[in-house]
Amino acid sequence: MDEALDPILIQVTIPLPIGMIHAAFLEPSRLRGWLADEVTVEPKVGGAYRLRWTGASGFESPGTITQLAPDVDLGFRWYAPPPFAALMNEPEPRTSVYVRLQESPEGIDVTLEHAGWGSGGAWEEARSWHFHFWEERLRHLKDYLIHEAYG
Repeated sequence: MDEALDPILIQVTIPLPIGMIHAAFLEPSRLRGWLADEVTVEPKVGGAYRLRWTGASGFESPGTITQLAPDVDLGFRWYAPPPFAALMNEPEPRTSVYVRLQESPEGIDVTLEHAGWGSGGAWEEARSWHFHFWEERLRHLKDYLIHEAYG
């Protein structure tokens, strides 16, 4: 049997207060600024973490929060977009996203880990798509927060 694929790990450093960055993952108005078009968040373990993208290639990830600590971390179940839904979402979401915030000399290190990948070509394609998706979204997060802080 093939080995499962490694988790996606992406890190970005943002030179802003940790509370501002953490809020960007939990406050719907801020999430709409960098991540998704429509957002529902119940900021507690077991609460909703629903993200929806509209448009031609839109999709919804009706996830739930699995981990949450103020100014430290957030974990949530992930539902993949239609091209990968049969592989990743059935019978239930097979991957999860974990975000950790940690102080560093340059600001706050935001580390995103997307884990739970299977093995084989279809999983490699899904992982590649998600890597690029999260890399782009974290770049948007940094740009959004710096613009929000400094104009």
